[in-house]
Amino acid sequence: MDAARAIVPCILCYILMCNDSVGEGLTLKQMKLKIPANVSVPAVIVFGDSVVDTGNNNNNFKTFARCNFLPYGIDFQGGLPTGRFSNGKVPADLLVEALGIKELLPPYMDPSLEPNDLLTGINLAAGGVGYDPLTSEVAAVESLSDQLEQFKGYIEKLKGIVGEKRTNFIISNSLILVVAGSNDISSTYFVSGIRKLHFDVPSYTDFMLNIASQFFKELYGLGARRIGVFGVPAIGCVPSQRTIGGGIGRHCAENQNQAAELFNSKLSAEMNHLRHTLPNSKFVYIDVYNPFLDIITNSNKYGFEVADKGCCGTGLVEVTKLCNQFQRTCTDTSKYVFWDSYHPTERAYRILLQQVLTQSLSGFF
Repeated sequence: MDAARAIVPCILCYILMCNDSVGEGLTLKQMKLKIPANVSVPAVIVFGDSVVDTGNNNNNFKTFARCNFLPYGIDFQGGLPTGRFSNGKVPADLLVEALGIKELLPPYMDPSLEPNDLLTGINLAAGGVGYDPLTSEVAAVESLSDQLEQFKGYIEKLKGIVGEKRTNFIISNSLILVVAGSNDISSTYFVSGIRKLHFDVPSYTDFMLNIASQFFKELYGLGARRIGVFGVPAIGCVPSQRTIGGGIGRHCAENQNQAAELFNSKLSAEMNHLRHTLPNSKFVYIDVYNPFLDIITNSNKYGFEVADKGCCGTGLVEVTKLCNQFQRTCTDTSKYVFWDSYHPTERAYRILLQQVLTQSLSGFF
């Protein structure tokens, strides 16, 4: 997730598993998942926040939500910091890897992006984003509306490469993933308190949902049909939220978790409604709240030793620029659920991804 100012948390933490060692591959075959023989998934296109951002904020020097510096990326290829909010790969990469499409999902803002890279999908996500436009404004990052405009530009580039017919096929058959909402609840509502002046939690989650639903409808209007949306995880249990709202014992911040659960119930119902009202649509709500909470509360079951602190620094507050080369890091990231005070390690992402794909993949076909 992110940090917009000072300790305004970053975006969140969800996602995946497979092998114990960082970086080992995870394929659909290994997960015993199958895509129907007559089904094609030509590309993956990702929208959202820092959980899935692969480097779109790297050249945005106005924002605090950047991580293209060490120790971020210490377990990535060659130990390189790339703008991924983790020690290694993030869910956007792991999804295309599992689907056998390509190894990494490149950021759309990468100046070295080649035309061929566009054919198999791109990443439009930017750390700090929320459904609430104010969330992105405070974090000084491209909003979801901006990402939608970039998507339109991407479609036009595709048409220039492969023509309109093939472009329409790619967009309608691609897996579209949206990951947002954590920053809205954790940062904009609870930490900064900006939206508390005008909303209580039920009305704010309604406000978030209305914006989210409109965004999904616009994606559909541009030709997207297979649209998967992550719910908000148990945001109150990430290390920074424990530190800020968990009292002396650093327990999970229940107000944040309750808000996440309320929003998720509304989001799930809306996805079901859209699926049944928009022709040929495959809207899929992806529950990350429950599987990620299980990873945190039963961390030993998954081979983790530390679930309430991040690997970077003290693990209590360090995230983005507060997690830097002057901070010590843990000696074994595989023992930690969290890399920094807001984002999971690659190994935790792998565990979560396996679970959510097992539960959700069939809904797209």
